[in-house]
Amino acid sequence: MTQTIPAKEINLRYLIDHFGLELIQDEQFFPEWQADLPELTDLEKQLLDKVKAGYFNLLNYPPLLEDVVRMAIVDPILFIGDFYIAPFYIKAEESVEIANDDEGVIIKGKIDTLVLKDQFWVMVIESKQAEYSIERGLAQILVYMLGNPYPDKPSFGMITSGGEFIFVKLVKGNPPQYSLSKGFLSRNPGNELYDVPRILKHLTQLVIA
Repeated sequence: MTQTIPAKEINLRYLIDHFGLELIQDEQFFPEWQADLPELTDLEKQLLDKVKAGYFNLLNYPPLLEDVVRMAIVDPILFIGDFYIAPFYIKAEESVEIANDDEGVIIKGKIDTLVLKDQFWVMVIESKQAEYSIERGLAQILVYMLGNPYPDKPSFGMITSGGEFIFVKLVKGNPPQYSLSKGFLSRNPGNELYDVPRILKHLTQLVIA
């Protein structure tokens, strides 16, 4: 009998034991978050400064629920990066599932925000409550990325709590392998939010090329 497990209940240990998932720490595996990033315009920087100011304002009115983080931080960054303009579009609460045929297990879940291009998954974006560590969302986003129906292409993701952003790359092979960028923190001096749309834009350029 097939067993169905919600994606949110899956942890990294489960993905390692049942799908052979491997973390790759070689920088050459995931150079896309560092190399050849486009520059931002002055207007884009001004808008991102407002996003950062909005984040600090939200901290004064806890708790930071997922919908609030998404509305005040994630959605503006997607707007600044032109992810609402063709050939990309947004789908919210998209259902995804992956199966472990050997054990008769199906993992099901829903993605908070999915950026698509011709049905190809460019990025999966998870927004978690700001009080939670980014690690709480890592296994879940990897489940969604393992569900990518295009196994011959790498998929990219981003996890954010509003206060931190981390990018993920997954290559579906035997075994599947993934790697992470550094964390970009809203609290750090300057504005590390500048790097977030730069990386997002670069990843989409790779897909369109």
